[in-house]
Amino acid sequence: MDIHILVVDDEPEIADLVGVYLRSEGFTVHTCGTAKEALEALERQTMDLAILDVMLPDKSGFELCGELRRAHRFPVLMLTAKSSDMDKITGLTIGADDYITKPFNPLELVARVKAQLRRYTRYNSAQEKEPGGEVIDFNGLVIDRGTHQCTLYEKELNLTPIEFDILWMLCSNRGQVISAERLFETVWGEKYLDRNNTVMVHIRRLREKMGEPSRDPRFIKTVWGVGYKVD
Repeated sequence: MDIHILVVDDEPEIADLVGVYLRSEGFTVHTCGTAKEALEALERQTMDLAILDVMLPDKSGFELCGELRRAHRFPVLMLTAKSSDMDKITGLTIGADDYITKPFNPLELVARVKAQLRRYTRYNSAQEKEPGGEVIDFNGLVIDRGTHQCTLYEKELNLTPIEFDILWMLCSNRGQVISAERLFETVWGEKYLDRNNTVMVHIRRLREKMGEPSRDPRFIKTVWGVGYKVD
């Protein structure tokens, strides 16, 4: 079955770049430069997902998102140069499913598109799993507890059982700071002793396998003096 994706961005270079990456994954892409063109495209073709730039010449992407939400249930991703929390809150409140800021990694965008399509498909088939279930899927990271498989941007990560369990625990408690003591005693099943660097070493190796920069990691963040968390 063909998957049709609507890309609305008044910068041809951005729209073309997004289109190239999405078409390489087998998706059918419809690009528009204005909200008016996007609405006309929706009259001609049923879409499975939309990517909207916030800054459009005829109306804002937020307004367009609101119009889409009144008539359609497919996922909407907001694409913008703005990075303030208020813009993110505005987009998500109006009904956007995800938010990515320019400049962006095209591979991350594709991964987020696929994640939203997977959720949409599961929702439509009444098989969507709740957070904390057997599959965690966000920001290009997919962890399947049943098969002990983990992929990042569609590439499989070769994790040891310990590394997998650490990542699962952090991701299943997204937004919470997990202490090294709690991680150690849960994953290793042993009593934690002061000055135990085991968790720190495994976190470092896990970040290396995920290609995370040491100074500003995207996924596993250190909260100094407290522990680790995944946002």
